[in-house]
Amino acid sequence: MLQPLVISHYTIVNCLGPGKAATLAALESGRSGLQPCAFEDARLDTCVGQMADAALRPLPDALAEYECRNHRIADLALLQDGFEEAVRAAARRYGAARIGVFLGTSTSGILHTEAAYRRREAETGALPAGFRYATTHNTYALARFVLDRLGLSGPSLVVSTACSSSAKVFGTAARMIEAGFCDAAVVGGADSLCLTTLYGFGSLGLLARGPCRPFDAQRDGISIGEGAAFALLEKPGSHAARACMLLGVGESSDAYHMSAPHPEGAGARLAMARALDSAGLAPGDLDYINLHGTGTKANDISEEQAVYALFGPRTPASSTKGWTGHTLGASGIEEAIIGLLALEHGLIPGSAHTRQLDPAVRLDYAIENRSARIDTVMSNSFGFGGSNCTLILGRPRR
Repeated sequence: MLQPLVISHYTIVNCLGPGKAATLAALESGRSGLQPCAFEDARLDTCVGQMADAALRPLPDALAEYECRNHRIADLALLQDGFEEAVRAAARRYGAARIGVFLGTSTSGILHTEAAYRRREAETGALPAGFRYATTHNTYALARFVLDRLGLSGPSLVVSTACSSSAKVFGTAARMIEAGFCDAAVVGGADSLCLTTLYGFGSLGLLARGPCRPFDAQRDGISIGEGAAFALLEKPGSHAARACMLLGVGESSDAYHMSAPHPEGAGARLAMARALDSAGLAPGDLDYINLHGTGTKANDISEEQAVYALFGPRTPASSTKGWTGHTLGASGIEEAIIGLLALEHGLIPGSAHTRQLDPAVRLDYAIENRSARIDTVMSNSFGFGGSNCTLILGRPRR
């Protein structure tokens, strides 16, 4: 079993706005952040969850080597909800070298590299002299940036397992704390829109023509979004006695197909079962499931089969990707934090843009918002290649 960890502080930014309050207000009011794609010069008939460019300010001069859209989004998140101050206070308690940084991303700062390739020297093909791959596009660049931004020096790594990336880092942090490598950890992730992702999913025929409609009878694909979120994990103590907790983590890798899920959701079911075992809980102990629910035909129905096999029709469930879009490598942490908001505010989020539930869905699927007492939340994140991760979050056990 997992030794529960306190989630003492958390922060989130996405197309719904900066900070926890903006995301919660959008969910409560029914305002989705998906809009017709007008990103860069993309010509695609789809919707995206794009953040307002005006909110993404240049990085401070001391961090100029990290300048790219992905790090601007991460920086905006670090500045919300008192998160930076909370981490600095933790560094004073434990020491800067005793706080780990474990983050997830899918494409990191690839947009910065796309722009550099467009500015190559005509005769030689050389990239611009000021282009720095190591601090912008390299997958580890995100952790390096966050370490420098927060003044930390503990163990750090970046997980890049597609859409499960920033969920799996919760498990990494729990293991590192248990092993004694650190006393606390910053977990999270960031992903930003880029042409590679948009046209890549377009080439797979996976982009929805309008806003994505998870579990809808007429769903036709995903809407890509961008965002960043972070959480501070600590051992239980008086300084965070009332905070929510990480109760369980379950991971699996079914490796069924490079981009398609297992038809019966075998790997997804295993990840959920392992999360329950990790938390010492039974299926009937859960109050809400935040589904991976991308809005594609194959993904939604395979997840439905996996969830139904474990939970039957009892546990309320929904996908929140109709609000934010699929933030890819950041989706695990984004949706975990939506789960924390559900816990704290007694809100089961509805499924934005879902109009008519697929008749094959047997779950207690929430299309509209519901109010309920919520003590435990499960959050699913399933990535390409069958890399699956399930988190269980909850109130402190008494």
